Amino acid sequence: MPTEACAPGRVELLGNHTDYNQGVVLAAAIDRRLKVSGERQSDGLITLRSLSLGKFEIRRENLRPQSEPPWVNYVLGVVRELLDAGLSIDGFSAEIEGDLPSGCGLSSSAAIEVATTFFLLKLFDATLPPLAIAKLCQRAEHRFVGVRSGLLDQVTSIFGRAGHAVFFDARSEEVRVIPFPPRLALIIAESGKKRELAESFYNQRREETRAATEALGLIALRDISPGELAKRDLPPLLRQRAAHIVGENERVQRALVLLEQNDGPGFGELMNESHESSRQNFENSTAELDCLVEIARDLPGVFGARLTGGGFGGATVTLCESAAAVRIAEELAQVYLRRSGLRSRIFVCAISNGAW
Repeated sequence: MPTEACAPGRVELLGNHTDYNQGVVLAAAIDRRLKVSGERQSDGLITLRSLSLGKFEIRRENLRPQSEPPWVNYVLGVVRELLDAGLSIDGFSAEIEGDLPSGCGLSSSAAIEVATTFFLLKLFDATLPPLAIAKLCQRAEHRFVGVRSGLLDQVTSIFGRAGHAVFFDARSEEVRVIPFPPRLALIIAESGKKRELAESFYNQRREETRAATEALGLIALRDISPGELAKRDLPPLLRQRAAHIVGENERVQRALVLLEQNDGPGFGELMNESHESSRQNFENSTAELDCLVEIARDLPGVFGARLTGGGFGGATVTLCESAAAVRIAEELAQVYLRRSGLRSRIFVCAISNGAW
């Protein structure tokens, strides 16, 4: 019987680009997943299949990043990291399937990395602690894909719990699950514009925040308050980038209190503030994302909306009343089509459990 493993995508609620700046983030695992299933092969051959992405084969001894097809690097990078960690990984065949869309800010990359790791650990009778798995997947993305991502996506995919948000402190590596009010719902709306992190401005933004940190003489941008930042001298561009990260860290901390109080309108207002900062300070929004956010905010029953994930295309997340979620999703799709001419896949998102 084939071995299988499954990992969810994630929606970032607050804490945009803070994880690689030693900051804090709120996210949630979602009910869209990728599954990896297959069997051992004793000849050292690795065979990967996907109905939507095709077939690829490579021998274990020839592991290296591939220019085509690029999706296989998320799998091969994990294999390389497991081998480097001393695990005995032989050849295998694996089929990848699922309903998690790629390129829209829901972290399909982390999902395939995490699902592959869980699959291979089961297949070759090995174990690793959950946080070690997250870090291994992150290294695979850094070294094989070339995206210097933070750790949020992998952590959320692994530690997610149904009905709970995931709080992650990237400095202390604290992971905590926090009850999410059941009267609130999340709507994911794809903008229709794909995002390619490795070829976009993601790494550039990382360099800009690093430059701001060094210019301020800090260990990380979490070590300064918005008031203190306003008093410091910085080039305009670096000030904008720093203001976004510093503000996001503060919004996450405020959101923790609001979740305890079941304050949906207050949480939604923080999401609105976050998107405005993404648009003005971090410049990682797009016309399509802004349009979705603007439409959502005007619909009755909506508390807030923002881009989710790295930005530069992708998707938005809208916080609303559960009872009105289906109606809001339908109206959002209709109005967005009229305004943009783009058909957006929009769905009400259930908060789910993590990988297995």
